[in-house]
Amino acid sequence: MSTYRYLQLDVFAQTRGAGNALGVILDASDLHGQDMQDIAAWLNLPETVFLVPPPEGADLHIRIFTPRCELPFAGHPSVGAAWAAVHTGLARPRQGALLLGCAAGLLAVEIDGEGHGRRVSVRAPQATAQPSHGHQALLSAALEGVDTVGEAPTLWNNGPGWWLAELPDADAVAMLAPRFAEIAALSRASGAIGLAVFALTEMDGVVVRAFCPADAPATPEDPVTGSANACIAAWLHAQGRLPGADGGYVARQGMQVGREGRVHVRVDPDGAVWIGGQVRQVIDGTLDW
Repeated sequence: MSTYRYLQLDVFAQTRGAGNALGVILDASDLHGQDMQDIAAWLNLPETVFLVPPPEGADLHIRIFTPRCELPFAGHPSVGAAWAAVHTGLARPRQGALLLGCAAGLLAVEIDGEGHGRRVSVRAPQATAQPSHGHQALLSAALEGVDTVGEAPTLWNNGPGWWLAELPDADAVAMLAPRFAEIAALSRASGAIGLAVFALTEMDGVVVRAFCPADAPATPEDPVTGSANACIAAWLHAQGRLPGADGGYVARQGMQVGREGRVHVRVDPDGAVWIGGQVRQVIDGTLDW
């Protein structure tokens, strides 16, 4: 049995108990991939992140696991891991910047502020639209009775794949009754992590809900989802429809599951998408495994 320092964080959270929960194993250098998967399954959080020795040129390196699989990239684990590394002194920003390594490559990280006001932002891997032919029947079943607007629902990928569907307004997003079995079937058939629905708001922001019943049957609605928000931003940028000013806006998610979170989104002129937010620590302890 070995003992590991363990943090549990709420990411994209302005208060504890909000945002998305994340487990962080600070020194996982002697853990194998199956060990990591077993720990993530036992913790049964949306994601657990493991810090391992970084390659040359990176300040930290992470592996990201849901209770069922490893992901090449995910937003709230990347933000939370960077926050934890700075908070514990494992990484020291240079002029407010870090380089974070993951299976999707090296990601730039910006650190702004100190203490509870510290905001961590990660440049997400480039998102691209994926071929969606062959899945129309499953997509129609997953969205049966749902009025969508704008471009047809599309599969986007920035490490994980997300089906995206735009709804008319915030009320439509809030009142949506997800068809979990159909969403799970669509996700499995297309290799996606799930389906995200969103709407633009009158306050120049976005409201979002993300469903991943194939990956997390016990928690089929994800509280706050960085990768899905980054895909939505890339989709809106491609359409020339970004809300807010200068490519920046705030996305709200998690209200329907009692864990409201806020994702600060920025899209650079070259289309690079940054997602960031605040982090709250709720546990600092040890894990015996």
